[in-house]
Amino acid sequence: MRTSLLRYGAAVVVACAATIVPAASASTPTLADPDISVTSTKAHLDQLQSIANANGGNRYTGRSGYKASIDWVKSKLDAAGYTTTVQSFSTSAGTSYNLIAEWPYGDPNHVVMQGAHLDSVSSGPGINDNGSGSAGILETALTYAKSGQTPKNRLRFGFWGAEELGLLGSKYYVNNLSSTERAKIAVYLNFDMIASPNPGYFVYDDNPAGNGARDDLTAYFTSKSIPWEYIDVQGRSDHAAFRSLGIPTAGTFTGAETTKTSAQASKWGGTAGRAFDPCYHSSCDTSTNLDLTALDRNIDAIGHMTWAYAVKDYGTTTPPPTGTNLLKNPGFESGAVDWTGTSGPITSSTSRPARTGSWKMWLGGNGSTSTESESQSVAIPSTATAPTLSYWLRSDTAETGSTVYDTMKVQVVSGTTTTTLATHSNVGTSTTYAQKTLDLSAYKGKTITVKFASTEDSSLQTSFVVDDTSVTTG
Repeated sequence: MRTSLLRYGAAVVVACAATIVPAASASTPTLADPDISVTSTKAHLDQLQSIANANGGNRYTGRSGYKASIDWVKSKLDAAGYTTTVQSFSTSAGTSYNLIAEWPYGDPNHVVMQGAHLDSVSSGPGINDNGSGSAGILETALTYAKSGQTPKNRLRFGFWGAEELGLLGSKYYVNNLSSTERAKIAVYLNFDMIASPNPGYFVYDDNPAGNGARDDLTAYFTSKSIPWEYIDVQGRSDHAAFRSLGIPTAGTFTGAETTKTSAQASKWGGTAGRAFDPCYHSSCDTSTNLDLTALDRNIDAIGHMTWAYAVKDYGTTTPPPTGTNLLKNPGFESGAVDWTGTSGPITSSTSRPARTGSWKMWLGGNGSTSTESESQSVAIPSTATAPTLSYWLRSDTAETGSTVYDTMKVQVVSGTTTTTLATHSNVGTSTTYAQKTLDLSAYKGKTITVKFASTEDSSLQTSFVVDDTSVTTG
């Protein structure tokens, strides 16, 4: 898991199950309640530890330990009957790889996908972060292959490379899918650190399109008398690329370097005032750095979602997932690709933070007379029910007072007509990202250009930073 993800503090939203119901019977698992073997999952983690031991103590992108990890996981899935594909891509640390495994049965137009990053940091073997998630989905995939179940939908598992370098593997995968293939993914579930030694039980709550899957996860934990909390991970794990396209996402997490509170220790056990994982991103993140109870509970949750969603009724047609994003490269993580305008505003500069990932559109900030813009053409279907343009904005200024000196306009160009839908200025800036949503109903059935344009006067900068844009049909 990326370092930037886990400065949680105020990012954690507590929403424990209000009512704890008795645990389900430990008898034979039901169709949607399989028992995924924690013993077998721990054996996978021991193998990843052995791979790290044989390859300089880590499984870092660009090094032999990571490639050995990919090869070993692939061999297990190949033997179980999965169709596997290895994607290679370049990073600053060298070549990395994604492994995609698909069970070759079920409707390929309705894909239920799960993922976990397989790489470690360079300082250790990464057995909790994120061998645990990878081993969990691996054992779930193997168990499903042996179960004799007949899936209604297509099951797909992704093992991502270079997560620790900025979620690069999952971004590469999503960016290389056609719009048709993207629309087939009904849900993406992410599992990143699910066996922390001082664990909590967190469920992702950062994507309204995925609220159904989120609620299925919390209902599962409640049914097992496991208290849980929502957490807003702000898109900073491998679900981010899927989320930015409007694909429903959810996931679980047991915590990293953030300190467990007294209230959380009372609820979950463990030690208050101690990190959920004191070995986070360290050499001690080994096969002894695990809570096997937390691992067992989380892999059973993964199994529950797999079995239930494999037979979920998504209908006989393939409508785009609710909230499908019509914009390309909407979070700017591919740089200036698909956007047209001034050279420079789409940037990964650390001087202003992105909302998710590393890239954003930073207009203004020059402190001199200037105009900048970025735009993209998009076709609004005539069948759209309530098309909207949304974007997240943070801004700051050196100007003072209530006079407008610098502006950013959000515009639509339709034919020869330019319409300004919103104007932001140096008055009322805020360094906290806030989402803005604008109505595009007037443009149904038209191809328009969405444009962000800034103007600054001769002195004192104002910065308008835009991220995670979207055009949706409603």
